[in-house]
Amino acid sequence: MTDTQLWDRFRTFYFSDEKTGFAIDVSRMKFEASAISDERMQDAFSAMESLVAGGIANPDEKRMVGHYWLRNSALAPTPEIKSEVDETLHRIKDFAAKVQSGQIVSGNGKKFKYALIVGIGGSALGPQFVNQALGSAADPIKLFFFDNTDPDGMSKVLESIPSLEETCCAVISKSGGTKETRNGQLIAKDAWKAIGLNFEKHFIAITGVGSELDKTATNEKWLARFPMWDWVGGRTSELSAVGLLPAALQGIDVDLLLKGARDMDALTSVPSAKKNPAALLALMWHYVGKGKGTKDMVVLPYKDRLELFSKYLQQLLMESLGKEHDLNGAVVNQGIAVYGNKGSTDQHAYVQQLRDGINNFFVVFIEVLKDSSKLSRSARPSDFEVEPRVRAGDYLSGFYLGTRKALYESNRESITITVAEVTAHSVGMLIALFERAVGFYATLININAYHQPGVEAGKKAATAVLELQGKVMKSLTTGAWASTEKIASLAGQKDDEETIFKIVRHLAGNGRIKVKKGQTIFTDEYSL
Repeated sequence: MTDTQLWDRFRTFYFSDEKTGFAIDVSRMKFEASAISDERMQDAFSAMESLVAGGIANPDEKRMVGHYWLRNSALAPTPEIKSEVDETLHRIKDFAAKVQSGQIVSGNGKKFKYALIVGIGGSALGPQFVNQALGSAADPIKLFFFDNTDPDGMSKVLESIPSLEETCCAVISKSGGTKETRNGQLIAKDAWKAIGLNFEKHFIAITGVGSELDKTATNEKWLARFPMWDWVGGRTSELSAVGLLPAALQGIDVDLLLKGARDMDALTSVPSAKKNPAALLALMWHYVGKGKGTKDMVVLPYKDRLELFSKYLQQLLMESLGKEHDLNGAVVNQGIAVYGNKGSTDQHAYVQQLRDGINNFFVVFIEVLKDSSKLSRSARPSDFEVEPRVRAGDYLSGFYLGTRKALYESNRESITITVAEVTAHSVGMLIALFERAVGFYATLININAYHQPGVEAGKKAATAVLELQGKVMKSLTTGAWASTEKIASLAGQKDDEETIFKIVRHLAGNGRIKVKKGQTIFTDEYSL
């Protein structure tokens, strides 16, 4: 294709909105013009309209899906839901303001300077992404995260917090039964108790009304409680209390974050494939993966602040779209694999393979026009000329444009999403864009994007392993040595020696049982 033809194609398939500074370019995807079809999108537009109106969009769990109501409560299907959304937002802003001003203080009367956020998956990824994207050295509250059940990781975080006396702790779990979060909650409690603090005056619950966590927080008289609703999934919960409370504590303008999402919702509610950026995204995913997800999505934001966006999108897309069955019950094994780095770091990481290796992907570039964020305390790095009339940001832009061109010349396809700068508004727009695109694409491939049976299966399997570990411990006695096979027999699990082998190796590795070496690792014996 000649440069003139590329320019014509670019102008044909470039969508921009001058009011918000948002743009999306799909011209470097090598589709035929007929791929962008209102007729193809008709069912997706109708399904989305029904979802927003309060229809049962998650048929497996008989639930509404209402994350769009979080940024525009007027869309809520009942006055009760609208009131709950509005009231929760008001309480979040009021609570954060009182914490920052010192009207709400710790158990020993100290002003809070730090917050520990305990959650996993959607209860951590969204807040972490927004924290990195919009945080600054001037934040009134600095955030820390427990986002796994790794004891070493939690120790590292606790050691990094300058003062637990000046730290509040938000525990986020809809059911209150998520084991990883519960473990973090218990370990955090222990850390406060270990230095003689009343943890109750530091702890906040974000959970479903009536959940185990809600009951605990009520009984122990925690500092505050905020609701999670069954019509908001974890991966679409950033604009609920899950993400808004940490953001508000940090000092982020949550109204602007919500406005960004609301503005994108308006752009992506237009029933025209060519004039709807989320529809363009969904159609490109469908085209490039042949409706089967045959190509991976590589997310490359050319801005350090957006480094975690690819990780955030991993959960949003892969948990929503990675499904074994379609809505008719047929086995389809759908999904889009997502990974990413950041520009121009990727130039020195894996662009070599993207350019010359296996062509099993497409790229989504995130371009930010403004070099320096208003959140930065010093503009000097963006003003500094590294060469005459050349700044560091010029190199960043040059690497993006050069990589885009090099990939296209090597028959690699890409999409570019452009925002004017990194602000609460533009971050809200990015979150809302991909949420809507996921919904559209799910209809195109006829799957339920709003349940996660694979996640639940993994939780059940982990619970079964822990039950087996209990049987293993009961089968061992002090001074009596037993091989893996004997332990399996004593535990009544002769058909699961491999799992028992892994369990005893873990227990021995942590000094919880003794190990006597045999001729090989498989003949080692164990005792209490």
